[in-house]
Amino acid sequence: MNGADRDRTGCEFWLHGFPVPRRAVGRAVQAEAWGFDGLFLADSEQLVGDPYVELALAARETRRLRLGPAVTNPVTRHPAVTAAAVATLQIESGGRAAVVLGRGDSAVRQVGLLPATTAELEQGLVSLQALLRGEAVPVAGGGTARMAWIDAFHPGEVPVSVAATGPATIALAARRCGRVDLTVGADPQRVSWAVAHARDAVRGTGARPSLGAFVNVAVHPDAAVARHLVRGSAAIFVHVVAEGPMDVVPEDDRPVVAGVRAAYDEAAHGLTTAGHATSLPDAFLDRFAVAGTPEHCVARLQELINLGLDRIVVVPGSRDADPDLLAMSDELFATEVLPRLRTGAPASGTP
Repeated sequence: MNGADRDRTGCEFWLHGFPVPRRAVGRAVQAEAWGFDGLFLADSEQLVGDPYVELALAARETRRLRLGPAVTNPVTRHPAVTAAAVATLQIESGGRAAVVLGRGDSAVRQVGLLPATTAELEQGLVSLQALLRGEAVPVAGGGTARMAWIDAFHPGEVPVSVAATGPATIALAARRCGRVDLTVGADPQRVSWAVAHARDAVRGTGARPSLGAFVNVAVHPDAAVARHLVRGSAAIFVHVVAEGPMDVVPEDDRPVVAGVRAAYDEAAHGLTTAGHATSLPDAFLDRFAVAGTPEHCVARLQELINLGLDRIVVVPGSRDADPDLLAMSDELFATEVLPRLRTGAPASGTP
């Protein structure tokens, strides 16, 4: 797919994956062949390999695909370290790098650390942006630091986004970098609230934030199979939502979200078999994720696009999903869902 195809709907489609050695590069090549705009690789050092190594290798094997870490954080990776890695990726890929910064989840929790506070996230974001622009930033103990080595390469601007769930982080992202990638699930009611909150944060400034959303997606003729594919992965995002204010969660979903928060087992992060994942009701998953037939997925995703999203990051399955079923889901998305979303063609069925 080229830029003209993308312009028909005004929405980009990114694939999310894991930097698994000897598999991630093939994933990138396939994503490019399928017509995705970009590939994000998770940054969680205890669960998967290093994203920057795999992204650099993927850059050598692709020509058009945008590439970046998502979601990285300012706790396990100092902003200066992230800036150097992202700038290198930008140069080696010919200007195709992007980065999504967040407070930190499994990457920090599984090494006994705490996620960044909103203030720490903001400080990390500001430093990262400045360093990528070649500017000097203050450092602890006085003085400044600057990546002067990038001057000779003229790497160009790297899009920096923030993964955001709660109102404070959404507002921070809209004001500080103008790019927000929502981690609130796929319930249109909650996505609509988050989109409105991001726009309200910059109201009166003349700015329009670029809005994306991480969405759990599984495509299969059997809805039960599709739900099972995303159950463990969706539970991650439910857990993230649970850490924010409950008054912005739809009232019917609050008991489910609270239950996941109370029962969450970090050792089973992203697994379908985790107790906190198996407890998710089917009706909840039908709202929180996009899982079902191609027609159902087209209709659900188009509904989200119509709310004002500029970007959808497809999160395709749980860490322990059946590889054959996951491959089938990915193929169905690429051949039967993505082309219809690109052209704005209506779904042939109802969600």
